[in-house]
Amino acid sequence: MASRKKTRGGRRRKARKGRAGNRSGWRVILGLLVLVVLLGGAYSLYLAKTVRVKFEGKRWAVPAQIFARPLELYAGADVSGAQLKEELRFLGYREVASVSGPAQWSQQGGRFTIQTREFVFWDGAEPGQAVVVRASATGVDSIRRMRDRREVDLMRLEPALVGSIYPAHNEDRVLVQRAELPDHLVNGLLAVEDRRFFEHAGVDLRSVGRALWANLRAGKTVQGGSTLTQQLVKNFILTPERSLWRKANEALMALIVDARYSKDEILEAYANEIFLGQDGERAIHGFGLGAYFYFARPLAELRLHEAALLVALVRGASYYNPRRNPERALQRRNLVIEQMSAQGFITQEEAAQAQQQPLGVSARGASLGQRVPAFVDLVRRQLRRDYREEDLTSEGLRIFTTLDPWVQQKAAAALDKRLTRIETARGLEKGSLQGALVVAAAQNGEVQALVGGREADLPGFNRALDAIRPIGSLIKPAVYLTALSNPDRYTLSTPIEDKPVDMKLPGGQRWQPHNYDRKLYGEVALHEALARSLNLATVNLGLQLGLKPVIATLHALGVNRDIDAFPSLLLGALSLSPLDVAQIYQSLAAGGFRSPLRAIRAVLDAGQQPLQRYPLTVTEAADPAAVFLLNRNLVEVAESGTAAALRKLLPGGLQVAGKTGTTNDLRDSWFAGFSADRVAVAWVGRDDNAPTGLTGAQGALPVWADLMRSIDNLSLQLTPPSEIEYHWVDRSGRLSAQGCEGAVAFPYIAGSQPAQRSDCTDQQGLGGFLRDLLK
Repeated sequence: MASRKKTRGGRRRKARKGRAGNRSGWRVILGLLVLVVLLGGAYSLYLAKTVRVKFEGKRWAVPAQIFARPLELYAGADVSGAQLKEELRFLGYREVASVSGPAQWSQQGGRFTIQTREFVFWDGAEPGQAVVVRASATGVDSIRRMRDRREVDLMRLEPALVGSIYPAHNEDRVLVQRAELPDHLVNGLLAVEDRRFFEHAGVDLRSVGRALWANLRAGKTVQGGSTLTQQLVKNFILTPERSLWRKANEALMALIVDARYSKDEILEAYANEIFLGQDGERAIHGFGLGAYFYFARPLAELRLHEAALLVALVRGASYYNPRRNPERALQRRNLVIEQMSAQGFITQEEAAQAQQQPLGVSARGASLGQRVPAFVDLVRRQLRRDYREEDLTSEGLRIFTTLDPWVQQKAAAALDKRLTRIETARGLEKGSLQGALVVAAAQNGEVQALVGGREADLPGFNRALDAIRPIGSLIKPAVYLTALSNPDRYTLSTPIEDKPVDMKLPGGQRWQPHNYDRKLYGEVALHEALARSLNLATVNLGLQLGLKPVIATLHALGVNRDIDAFPSLLLGALSLSPLDVAQIYQSLAAGGFRSPLRAIRAVLDAGQQPLQRYPLTVTEAADPAAVFLLNRNLVEVAESGTAAALRKLLPGGLQVAGKTGTTNDLRDSWFAGFSADRVAVAWVGRDDNAPTGLTGAQGALPVWADLMRSIDNLSLQLTPPSEIEYHWVDRSGRLSAQGCEGAVAFPYIAGSQPAQRSDCTDQQGLGGFLRDLLK
């Protein structure tokens, strides 16, 4: 009995211990569950905060956009029909049989029908309009509005987007809003990427199951189940790592995104984030930029088959690259169109018509940062003077520049074609010659074109800015201007000595320069010495003047580099870039008034508010009367001096002024000159600094002439300042008269004419000379 009681007691104690153990186990499990819930909740809050920070903060660093100058059209404008056509193509306008929408044009002879885009200029917004422009080979004849046939006094085509300064991580975007997404684009996305986008909560379990079953049957991954929201999370927030953990985070964050933001907000973010290709080191993100990159047009102007191609690239931008894999891209695009028809977004007839269209991509990507890379380089450098680098790469500035696309195109063609001809004619290795061109407005210094090399549309070494080469005889006008600025000592007719020079330099070396033809000419008139580019006459003149005054003249004309005071400076032992040289000659072209060369007209911030207008700063660099005398001498250089070849290369009646430049061993060939409205500088050489075998007249001058012949120029008409007087002078530099043998009418600063008179007394006076000219 006692034994049975002990047994029952033991059992009761074990039962109580078991129940206590069970309760302890459940407490542990419950605690673990609570901990998991708390940790899960905390992690969810962390993910929610991550989503909120990314979506509600600044989502993308928007590149600064760089625009060319707008083309102004009015009756009488010097815009030929050929130029107008090229300008429209450069803008990405589409030539059609009948104009029906923005950015379209048609042509019937000299009659152009154009519908412009609306655009926000630096001075206000302008709506798009449809106009009829009549243009001939000489310019614009008339402009009328299509809707009421009324004449248009002045209109502007919007400036072309020629470049962008994008963030350091090399991602570029043209941001678009949800309302700007074409219906065809959205419908295409829904048809092939996420049919139930407007129904699911960020994760579509049906799609996941359908994809899982398809993959199991195929034995490999053939279909994905990610929604557009999941794709956005993967691309915008997470890394491309492939793991179950990343996939779980993607699903959870997609649910959070869908709960916090509207479907339209998600679509807009997706449209701006999606990766659509690679342009060198630059990643192409978003449909806005993709439209430019593949079709050279804004997204809103894409047709059904073009929008379908962008959607096709979502599945694999590299695999379906239409430029490298056109057949593969065409097949994928047509599948997108087929799915759009199957789901009722378009009719079968529309689908069949769209599938018959070619891919239609541009030959090269409309690389917004690289259409004119050398000019964009100049813009970037000038902006650095006034803006922080981080503002330029992330604040979405709109930069309006001075670039003239027509002149830029002609300059690039002139350089490459002429150098090809020279290489062929001289038996040089193809591509061995390089060059640069700078074109600016003569009066205000606006840079109209800048070519940094023969492949002008490719980035690389910018010779227009960074080829710092000796300028040779291009320096001589500064020497002669220094002399002419002292009219009591020097005039155009003053005799100077072309005699040997033998100088001992510091270090014991001797400097013994010589003329190009190694001849001596004795006493020559100052104007003749410059026209014939006589080295010895120039050195003797420069030594009489002193090196410091010559250096001061160079600085006044715009040289911002240090200049060593060596005698060889007088023959061009000064290394400058083509842009530096253009600044010197702009000061001369403007009559002695220096305007800093500038590439920027205005800058707007992301809110379309002007940040800064670059003011036109004009400084008197030299006495206008002395510059007039020098420029008259430079006209002589172009007509009968070392640049006389221009007479055969330029149109008849076009008067220009300029100077050739050649350096030791024929390594560098230069020409700098100007018409009434343009100043241009050409340099030709080799990147390895080896001799080219070309003088300035044989290399750079033909390049310069080809450019100036292909664009409109005003003939140079030098207007003498009030202090200039004309006097007849004979060959010996004495005052003479019109009818006397060898007498020439020379301009002089008042009171500087020769004191000595010749024996000739046949005098009609200057009035008779001018009357003869008018006859």
